[in-house]
Amino acid sequence: MNSLTNNKENVTTIKDVAQLAGVGMGTVSRVVNGKGSVSPAKVERVKQAIEELGFRPSHAARSLMSGSTKMIGVYIPGLAGTFFTPLLASIEQVLREVGLNMVVAFGAGAGDARRQTVDGIELLMERGCDGVVVLSNFLSDKDIPGLKKRHCHMVVMNQYLKSIPDQCFTIDHRQGGVLAARALLDHRHRKIAVIAGPSTISDNVERINGFLGELAAAGINTSKMWIAERNFSAQGGWDAACELLASGYQFTALFCANDEMAIGALSYFQKMGVSAPRDVSVIGYDDMPIAEFSAPRLTTVHIPWQEVILNGVNALLNDCYDMHRPVERNFQISMTYRDSLMPAPARRRKSV
Repeated sequence: MNSLTNNKENVTTIKDVAQLAGVGMGTVSRVVNGKGSVSPAKVERVKQAIEELGFRPSHAARSLMSGSTKMIGVYIPGLAGTFFTPLLASIEQVLREVGLNMVVAFGAGAGDARRQTVDGIELLMERGCDGVVVLSNFLSDKDIPGLKKRHCHMVVMNQYLKSIPDQCFTIDHRQGGVLAARALLDHRHRKIAVIAGPSTISDNVERINGFLGELAAAGINTSKMWIAERNFSAQGGWDAACELLASGYQFTALFCANDEMAIGALSYFQKMGVSAPRDVSVIGYDDMPIAEFSAPRLTTVHIPWQEVILNGVNALLNDCYDMHRPVERNFQISMTYRDSLMPAPARRRKSV
């Protein structure tokens, strides 16, 4: 077998191996990946060529040979706050365990959140990702046909789309709001304030509607409740708490539509000498890791985000790589009771 010159300055490619072995590139690919039928004689020639040339397939070469990049894309709207970081860590851990890599894209550029989501998914596809995890609820059923034309393997977290029900993994946020309301009612709270998230975000609307609906069913006039809309940030919770105390509204409890706003509100109350939970009880939503370390430790609606993420990623791996990982679709919501909730005081909390 004649040897090809392999200077250190040159990079050995699959083409070089095929030429030296006297076979096609497809044959080399099948030998390297251990897939497909190749005669013993050709297998031996390819192996000799690989050894002689010192061929080590690059990531790009492996992708070309196998038709897979071994990369999974993840789209998130942004990385502000503490919500997405533990979810990304969970996805990364699962992918590493099966020999895959993660590529992350953020919402950016022109257009609204829906346009940014579609652009982000398309960017990950253009980068060669085998599949995409969408951690956003801004997609529309109208966007799906275009993504299907591009053969996009995708799962959507925290949103239900009628056109791809088997690719969606979410929970009942309305029930989460009901549980928060019931927790306050069970602790005899009747005068309640609310810090909601953006009204443009569907899961926020669901949890707030569930919360208000349960209070209304208990005879509370929700039309007279103090409700502010903020951006899911700790700063938003701080600012809303400032506005709440200055408003003159009397309250014994505060429901916040996520943990970060609840922690921001707790911090402002502490600054102003308002004791939680002695003067006012506070409930959050999500039960992210930070909730356990607030002062006081935050009572919150537990959303099993880790379970949602794991099962969604498992479904995507099954689709992309013909794996047989377990997939569950029913997720249990519950209350996590900590120190920020206690029975309503005899006298209602009044603004300072």
